Amino acid sequence: MNTNLPSYDQLLLRTDAPRGSSWGLFPEDPERGMANFAGPAQVLRGTEAIRTGTAFNLDYPANAFEPSMSRSRKPPAQTVTSAHPDSFDDYWDGYWPQASSHIDGLRHRRAHGHGFYNGIPDGSITAGTPELGVQRWAEKPIAGRAVLVDVERHRRQVGEPIDHSVGPPITLDQITDALAAQGSAIEPGDLLLLHTGWAEWFLALNAEGRSAAKAKRHTTGVAQSRDFLAWLWDSRIALLGTDTFAVEALPADPESPFLDSSGQDAGMMHQELIAKLGCPLGELWHLSELARECNRTGRYELFLTVKPLNLPGAVGSPANATAIV
Repeated sequence: MNTNLPSYDQLLLRTDAPRGSSWGLFPEDPERGMANFAGPAQVLRGTEAIRTGTAFNLDYPANAFEPSMSRSRKPPAQTVTSAHPDSFDDYWDGYWPQASSHIDGLRHRRAHGHGFYNGIPDGSITAGTPELGVQRWAEKPIAGRAVLVDVERHRRQVGEPIDHSVGPPITLDQITDALAAQGSAIEPGDLLLLHTGWAEWFLALNAEGRSAAKAKRHTTGVAQSRDFLAWLWDSRIALLGTDTFAVEALPADPESPFLDSSGQDAGMMHQELIAKLGCPLGELWHLSELARECNRTGRYELFLTVKPLNLPGAVGSPANATAIV
């Protein structure tokens, strides 16, 4: 991992690329973005976090989120076929790779006025082209030491439980306070997991409750701020995985620094995270069981592997994330 990289404040002063971007800073594997922070040394360090060898699946079933918070994504429909009585195959119709637990690829968002990550032309982001496809993280999977930050537990312990029906923003201070309370420290190249309890709360609702939550469209997530981006980049985080619908809070803070006259993304940080910094984002991850194990042992460091589907040019993919403690 190249440790001689500019700080986020220095990224904001760039004149050779969009301000606040990491464009051109990863010459060896430019389309992997911040995943490059987790190199061989970080993978080896991650194995040191394994104590019991217990593996945890971090993916919910493909049909778990129905009805979904999404306006378009739906669970796939399975068809089972048989060539003869002893042989079976299946295929899936209407498959949205981001409908359940998933990872967003770097062609998921472009930066308004600048384009896709690293200045990849718009014409290259189409069906059948490989540029910025999620296969870049399948060809070289993202793996290494991960830290789970149990914001949900910490907020309960300090008497401020998260009310997911309201969908509050999680501030950087609340994240770092939770880290300090559980005795965890972030190291360069770490994979960061934020447990808020949102997915578990949403899946406990009945169909009527989920539909009401979708209509309201207020979801728990990270508060939009430059400080959060600076902390993420300066900490050299290689991946950010959450149990929330969109990583960041919806709707965006009315005081979001990312509001602009174009109206694009309505103040969201996705442009900054994906299109400018090149950060792999995990959404709707199944973190509740892992969080309970971390709370039981008092250890929040673990080994994590993320291996998306090898679909050239895919915008996103099931995360296929596995934690080993």
